[in-house]
Amino acid sequence: MAPPRWLVDEMLGRLARYLRFVGCDTVYSRDVTDDELIDRAEREGRILLTRDRELSRRAPHAFRVESPILADQWRAVRAAWPDVPTTVRFDRCSLCNGLLEASDAAGHGSPSPRPGPAQHPSTPTFRCQECGHLYWDGSHTARIRAQIAAWEGTRAP
Repeated sequence: MAPPRWLVDEMLGRLARYLRFVGCDTVYSRDVTDDELIDRAEREGRILLTRDRELSRRAPHAFRVESPILADQWRAVRAAWPDVPTTVRFDRCSLCNGLLEASDAAGHGSPSPRPGPAQHPSTPTFRCQECGHLYWDGSHTARIRAQIAAWEGTRAP
C-alpha cells in the first residue's frame, strides 16, 4: 500500500521537506486557520499531520506527531505508515511539492542558480514543474540520505 497524501501544518515544516525528499505528496500549509486546514485535508483526501493536540482531535483524518524532534517525528510517521519510502528520490520539489522532471539546464548553457550542475555536466538535473527550482544528486543529497539512514538505523546507500 502506498503512503497517503499529507497536509502538514506549520509546526512540522522540516518533516514535510523530508517526506518530499522521499517522494511523498506532502502539502505544507502556513498561516491558515485550523478550520481551513481541516477543510483542505477533507477536500483533497489528505491526512493532516500536526503537533496540535486540539486540531488533531477535531480533524477526522489527522495524525498527531508528539515530538518536537525531527528524527522522532520521522520515526512516528514511519511506525504508523511503514510503506513510507526511505530512499531519496527526485520526484517532488522539497520547496513547493511540485513534480520534478528531468532537465538539461546545465547542458544547454542555461544559467544555473548553483554551481553543482555546471561543474558536473554528467550529473542529471531535475526541475520543478511548478516553481522551476533545480535539483541534482550532490553532497547535500548524500547528507539527507545519511540522515534518513541514521533515523532508520541503517547505512546510507
